[in-house]
Amino acid sequence: RTQPRRAATMSVYEKTFTLKDEDHTMGNAIRYMLNKNPQVALAGYSVPHPMERSVNVRVQTTGEVTATAAMRDALLDIISVCDHVHDTFDLAIEEHGEKNATAMETDVAGKGGGSKKK
Repeated sequence: RTQPRRAATMSVYEKTFTLKDEDHTMGNAIRYMLNKNPQVALAGYSVPHPMERSVNVRVQTTGEVTATAAMRDALLDIISVCDHVHDTFDLAIEEHGEKNATAMETDVAGKGGGSKKK
């Protein structure tokens, strides 16, 4: 899914990755995670054209790690954040369901559970 652009004199510490079928959402998330890494000197992204569904992500590191390693770490960080959000959401839904079920049981018990006839 990510393909580094090829250049004759490209260093392992600087690369541009092209993400196919992605847009600003993924580009900005990756840029954010890359910039949180102190071993990344520069990170940015661009969308070549609004009608083209691809994003170019530029990574330059300080030389302590390769650009590919920094990109991999950023993507793994995004996966971790998504997993956390998913787990937190599931827990909130579960807790809401338990509160709702308890409230409905209380309502039914308080009304006698029977139906009224006129």
